[in-house]
Amino acid sequence: MLKTVICGLAVAGILFAFSPNTQAEENTIEVIMKTTHGDMTIELFPDKAPITVENFLSYVDEKFYDGTIFHRVISNFMIQGGGWTADFAKKPTHDPITNEAANGLSNKKYTLALGRTMEPHSAAAQFYINLKHNSHLDHQNTTDEGYGYCVFGRVISGQEVVDTIGNMRTMTRQGMQDVPRETVEIISVQRK
Repeated sequence: MLKTVICGLAVAGILFAFSPNTQAEENTIEVIMKTTHGDMTIELFPDKAPITVENFLSYVDEKFYDGTIFHRVISNFMIQGGGWTADFAKKPTHDPITNEAANGLSNKKYTLALGRTMEPHSAAAQFYINLKHNSHLDHQNTTDEGYGYCVFGRVISGQEVVDTIGNMRTMTRQGMQDVPRETVEIISVQRK
């Protein structure tokens, strides 16, 4: 009986050592986002959103996000950035990508997703971080209204920075609502 239990544990240990979850952890991609209000570490999900992660990392590697701002803050909803400079100039982007919102990931608190227009496959560089669980932004169906927003990462360190930005007072600037009164600049984003 004892031999059977020991053999069973040994086999379980071997299976665990080669399980997909363990392998996925080894292939984790992380980036560090430095802002004027603190740093955050972001874990990306290339296994669930390969096109979106590759797109995001192409902007990271090009230093596209360096010097951009969080230009939209809606308390108890989300913070959005990655498209405008501190002097409120919109940055030109690459072509939009295919929306991978049907990847099974949910817009939970501290997750990252790509911003887009009403057209489902219009996302490029802008991203947002959820301040709460926003399940209404998840993929429901393939209609324009139900397609959802693709989650591709989550903040695993520096959540207090997200919360600080999310609680900032906002104003209207150049016709855009929900702009933080105090500029929140993204100093740099780089691979860890």
